[in-house]
Formats: sequence, structure tokens, C-alpha cells
Amino acid sequence: MPDKKVILTYNGLRELEDELQNLKVVRRKDVAEKIKEARAQGDLSENAEYDAAKEEQGEIESRIVELEKILKNAEVIDEEEISLDTISVGCKVKIYDLEFEEEIDYAIVGSTEADPLNYKISNESPVGSALIGSKIDDLVEAETPNGVVKLKVLDIHR
Repeated sequence: MPDKKVILTYNGLRELEDELQNLKVVRRKDVAEKIKEARAQGDLSENAEYDAAKEEQGEIESRIVELEKILKNAEVIDEEEISLDTISVGCKVKIYDLEFEEEIDYAIVGSTEADPLNYKISNESPVGSALIGSKIDDLVEAETPNGVVKLKVLDIHR
């Protein structure tokens, strides 16, 4: 079964590439030095520093594999080329939450880039998927774990 395509913005792609570069060039070298220092302490069977460094090395290598897989399957969305007629990945939207009577600005991103605390919501999230395809002035209902959220689309921009 082929790997699932990962939707990324150019900014998200750059962030993942930078993280991968940092892991390969900086973090690998740092953890190798920690392992070398821990080995120099002698008996490895009861060496907590060695165990911790080996565990960190495993986490770094796992993340490198994960990032390489994501980047291999990346489909990059050019925000400059997306239509602003309807909401799609790469758009920024201003919505009005009817229940809380507040305006919220979100960036619609692929699931890899999602960061709800920074108002980046995934196209696969309940709110993100409900907004996809909507137009300005549309009323949208999103089924969330906390119940139905009612939103009005105020603006779609880059």
C-alpha cells in the first residue's frame, strides 16, 4: 500500500527540512559525543548516562526516518496559487463563532503542520474539514468532541 500523501505549505516544508538538517548535522553529533563520554566512564551495565544517550540516539534516528518519509510523500501547496473563492489548505480564514460571539483567525494547513494553540488547524480536524470548500458568508457546523460548533465565514485570505 503506498504511503499517504502529506499536504504541506512551503513554510511547513521549510520547517521540516530545517528540523531534519538539525537532527542530522547537530543532534547526531551531540548524542554521539554523549555516548563517547558515557563509555569513558567504564562499566556500561549500570551507566545511566549511557542508557539515556542511547535512548536519545534512538529517538533522533526515529524522527529522522519519520521526517524523511513525510518529505518523500509531501505535496506542497503554493499559497500564491490557491483560489480565495473557497476555503482550502493554505488559506487563512476569519470566522465568527456564533456560540462564543468572537472572531477567530485560522490558517488551514495539512495535518503535519497543525498547531491549534497557534491557530493552525488541520484540514482533517473537525473544524478544518467542515470549513474546507466554504465561501465567505457561509454558515458552517462542525461536529467536535465537545458538540456542534456553529461558525460563519467572514473572510478568506493569504
